[in-house]
Amino acid sequence: MFSYGLGDAGTGLVATQFGFFLFKFFISAGLPVIIAGSLLMLIKIWDAINDPLIGWLSDRTQSRWGPRIPWMVAASVPLGFSLAAIWWTPSGSVLTKTIYYAIISIVVMTAYTSINLPFAALSTEISEKTAVRTRLNASRFTGSIIAGLTGLIIAGVVLGSEGSANNEYFLMGKISGCIAVAATLISCWGLAPFAKKARRPSGKVEAITLQFKRIFRNKKFIKVITLYILLWCALQLMQTVALIYVEDVLNVPTYIAKWIPIPFQISALMGLQIWTRVSNKFNRISALNYGAIMWIISCTAALFLPSLSKISGVGDSLFLNAGNIFLFILLIFIICLIGIGASTAFLIPWSLLPDAIDEDPEKPAGLYTAWMVLIQKIGIAFSVQLLGFLLYLSGYQSCFIDKDSLNIIEQCYSAQLTIRLCIGFIPSLLVIIGLLIMRKWDQKLITN
Repeated sequence: MFSYGLGDAGTGLVATQFGFFLFKFFISAGLPVIIAGSLLMLIKIWDAINDPLIGWLSDRTQSRWGPRIPWMVAASVPLGFSLAAIWWTPSGSVLTKTIYYAIISIVVMTAYTSINLPFAALSTEISEKTAVRTRLNASRFTGSIIAGLTGLIIAGVVLGSEGSANNEYFLMGKISGCIAVAATLISCWGLAPFAKKARRPSGKVEAITLQFKRIFRNKKFIKVITLYILLWCALQLMQTVALIYVEDVLNVPTYIAKWIPIPFQISALMGLQIWTRVSNKFNRISALNYGAIMWIISCTAALFLPSLSKISGVGDSLFLNAGNIFLFILLIFIICLIGIGASTAFLIPWSLLPDAIDEDPEKPAGLYTAWMVLIQKIGIAFSVQLLGFLLYLSGYQSCFIDKDSLNIIEQCYSAQLTIRLCIGFIPSLLVIIGLLIMRKWDQKLITN
């Protein structure tokens, strides 16, 4: 379990730092908000495009360690180098920077998929027992969230050091890249004995178009992937806009705001343990329902949370106001509730996926896993592009922040309203739709 949990640490660290910091980094690097959103969409679309190909190739890879481990080993070092490179700011025009980040995005997401997709397929192949698969996925996302928490701590420490913001981001990338490489290689070493004995794809030669038709006739898979898209679009939208919401809407100083994602990460880790126990005691759909209700309530609270009062432009005087202290504590409480509820997006869809794969006689886990993440990433790509587009239309202005001050630019009412809708209303709506879709999940599978 430890080795499997460690396997998603590198990619989990990448996903967390990208989710919370990359959008603001692109803006600080001098890119307009609409281009920053487009680059995030490119990252997800390319990540989605290469999924079926890598899944198909992984299913057909032959080695003494099985079809998955070689891909993880080969992609570990490229992931580390490209993770550092994406946080570097080249000199030159906006066009030069855009081209650079587009190229690096393709490299980093190719390496990311080459690790994450074969690794995810192993949860179906190592065991056919539902309880074991659920524990494996709980271990996987526990490792992912702990790694993400590590990435946030690195960001909090490094981004607060002396020097230019660009150099700080680059240092963060280099540290994170080293951790991602080490975690992936250690995981491969621990998983190798189990991967040798794991169930392998049938190897039957079949036209890829026929495979796709078979996959999309699998009704259980359609339900699982739809749920996955909705929950992760909600989660990704909240992560991307979170720091903007805290700084530009709630008036929390930047030197404090950079630590705000940590309570979310810790509470999501707690939520994984809670929903794993609920799933084992009752069933996975009950865990989804309880977590989603908590998620919706906390998102609604975030939507209407009042802004802190600006007492002065510098220092800790913002928190000399008793009302501000109360609102800040309430903010942390809401973030923790969101983290516990949103952890269902990590656990439940992936724990349901093996049920859908088992419906297929050929059981091509790599192919199903590829399409799972492909469609999910396309949905996320358009959600982050929508965020950039909505902020652009609302009149959002990029904020250049002094380390010891509040935001210099006061966002207009329409921009603040748009940010609130993206942090509260839209995610709640997506989660509600997901619950409605899963109402008629196969009762036999619910009780397993």
